Amino acid sequence: MHGFARWLRVVAAVLSLSFVAGTALAQVAGKDFQPITPPQPTETGNKIEVIEFFSYACPHCATLEGPLNAWLKRKPADVELRRVPVIFNESWVPFARLYYTLETMGLIDKLHGEVFTAVHDQKVRLQDPKVMADWVATKGVDKQKFVDTYNSFAVQSRTQRSPDLTKRYGVEFTPAIAVDGRYLTAPSMTATGNSVDFDRFFKVLDSLIATARKNRPAK
Repeated sequence: MHGFARWLRVVAAVLSLSFVAGTALAQVAGKDFQPITPPQPTETGNKIEVIEFFSYACPHCATLEGPLNAWLKRKPADVELRRVPVIFNESWVPFARLYYTLETMGLIDKLHGEVFTAVHDQKVRLQDPKVMADWVATKGVDKQKFVDTYNSFAVQSRTQRSPDLTKRYGVEFTPAIAVDGRYLTAPSMTATGNSVDFDRFFKVLDSLIATARKNRPAK
């Protein structure tokens, strides 16, 4: 009987170690994610905020677009996605303004994915504002309204604030994902060897969301 009890304790210890190892695999601080210091305020109220830091100029962001859209269809109801266009150099400024213009005009759902396709698959030079305006016109958008919004004070102001947001969140590459102002992760951080593993990335993302939910102050 004593031997059986000892065997049960050994099995329990092995299962416990396996669970810890599995948890560590899901999210390893400093490797799969990094804490955001200091934590940043969120803009999504009671919902857990997930921010995608991206650029239309970034091919890795284009690659993430499909898997991210699939995740959005199954994400928890208490999670809200925001996007922040990153500006690492001057050539990325028009892309940031393009995103904020589309967002202001309510065209993200319609054209966000198509911008990636145009830039990376069709090699359309959308960093050129004239080419950009002509392109959106082919998508049924009022060209003059687009140009006016692109040149508006509101869009220019939001574009100018983007580098500050990027700095405060400690973003040094794209794409990067911030969870509730507390954690930063990315497909490049959760890669297996030299290969991006989107399944693993989204498991880490889901795990960080669960941690953020658990650590939110009770209402």
